[in-house]
Amino acid sequence: MNYTLIKDYIDLLEKFETEVSTSPESYPVTIQGFKAWISDQENIEENHTEEPYWEGKENGRTPESAISTLLVHLNRYAKTYSKSAISDSEFSTQEDFIYLINLKAFGEMTKMALIKKNIHDKPVGMLIIARLLRQGLVEQTDSDLDKRSKLIRITGRGLQILENQMEKIRQATNIVAGNLNYYEKMELIRILNKLDRFHYPIFSRNINPDELINTVYDEYTFKS
Repeated sequence: MNYTLIKDYIDLLEKFETEVSTSPESYPVTIQGFKAWISDQENIEENHTEEPYWEGKENGRTPESAISTLLVHLNRYAKTYSKSAISDSEFSTQEDFIYLINLKAFGEMTKMALIKKNIHDKPVGMLIIARLLRQGLVEQTDSDLDKRSKLIRITGRGLQILENQMEKIRQATNIVAGNLNYYEKMELIRILNKLDRFHYPIFSRNINPDELINTVYDEYTFKS
């Protein structure tokens, strides 16, 4: 019996289970999921044998700095396409239709749940909701569970206005994905999901801005 092969297999399986435990939606914990994970690892090794270049690398710029800047750039690119998609609509900003898309997809929810789902501070989110209420795109009712809370739902008019723009919105999202192939899109989703799962619990704590960076650095280990 080839015990070395068995040990290598067990080590590989352990690595797979460790990764899936931190990213449960990335692969099913089945033999099919394990095979897909192995295939993706081989693709990563083939496609990423060399460290990529980023602007300023030769001058000592860190990969963390490059990641942060590129994410900011991509957000700005996405906003320009979103602005074009709603140029002939009743929407004022991309946040308007994103709020409606979330209500359509997940159903009615409290104001704060809707605001948090869109990663907004309360004052900004309340302004967006107020604008949607004025336009008749959403409506609010008292919560049966908590009379102090208001439930927000999309109206028939909101559904119609959203549907009128969905073709352009879909075109905008396709443009944002650019020239990535299917494998690259799947890999990017996994990476962005991992970052989102890291940041969302921190965001949800509403830590005072003056204390945010120190708090996160005290609680997490950041290795260079």
